[in-house]
Amino acid sequence: MLANAVIKKMYRQFTVLELKTASQKKLITEIVKIAHISDLHISGKQDRRQLGNLDRLFAHFNIAGFDHLVISGDLSNSANPEDWRLVREKLESHGLYQWDKTTVIAGNHDLINLEEELRFYNALNPLPILRQKSFDRKMAEFCAYFQELITGEERGDNAFPFVKIINYPSVKIAFVALNSVYSWYPADNPLGARGVINPGQLHALSRESVLAPLRECFVIGLCHHAYRVYGTDSLIDQAFDWTMELKNREEFLVLMQAMHAKLVLHGHFHRFQSYMVSGITFINGGSFRYTPQRYSELLVDGPESCNQKFVMLD
Repeated sequence: MLANAVIKKMYRQFTVLELKTASQKKLITEIVKIAHISDLHISGKQDRRQLGNLDRLFAHFNIAGFDHLVISGDLSNSANPEDWRLVREKLESHGLYQWDKTTVIAGNHDLINLEEELRFYNALNPLPILRQKSFDRKMAEFCAYFQELITGEERGDNAFPFVKIINYPSVKIAFVALNSVYSWYPADNPLGARGVINPGQLHALSRESVLAPLRECFVIGLCHHAYRVYGTDSLIDQAFDWTMELKNREEFLVLMQAMHAKLVLHGHFHRFQSYMVSGITFINGGSFRYTPQRYSELLVDGPESCNQKFVMLD
């Protein structure tokens, strides 16, 4: 159970939680340190090397004094809840499985098993509405499993979007988390990798009752899909972009601008990169799967001040 929190219900199954006081060690230093990783793609208990790398990285975050960890999706490689459990156990073993310590969002590999979708479609030819219901059940399962990191409660059915506001001595930080994973369809999303932020989430976060408390915060948007993939004139790149794109990225950008977001953290496209769009810095957390010793470090020391760099462990 989360202590010192105020819970305000804003929309159907949507909450804003505010932690009134951060950890005592923040009385010593005013810089808020945030670590960002993405695309773990864990593949079961036999994935011992990657699980060992995860232990090493989490231990480093504790030693280095990070205040918060963001994992921007694709914990699993095949939408297997067993992989979620393995990541959760690693977070727990390092004292990171706490509402004010870690934020986790879902990626397409957490919610879509492409091989299963293709097999289901060929065997049963289900209607799109049935595929959507199956997708919704998977999303609910993910949110229930990580409910403590969403609301601070061990049980519940709150889901995306959600907002965390954490008061540090030097700055109040708001993490605004949206789901961008789009259910599989044979024509419009054949690889299960395209993204959409549904209108319900955008509407919920656009309300004045949500925007008002964010005006005094350093706002960080979170979603799995990249705003920009390759973005070149190459036909091959454009074809790849189509399979990976966030379909309504401009609507998402408008929302982030309305919130005066300073940063958006994402993953999906396995490239460590930082780029600017309309005054907002987008940071791609790359891929832990392929580069487990690298992560993004954010240092926030005020409502308008942030420094970011990619760090490589020795």
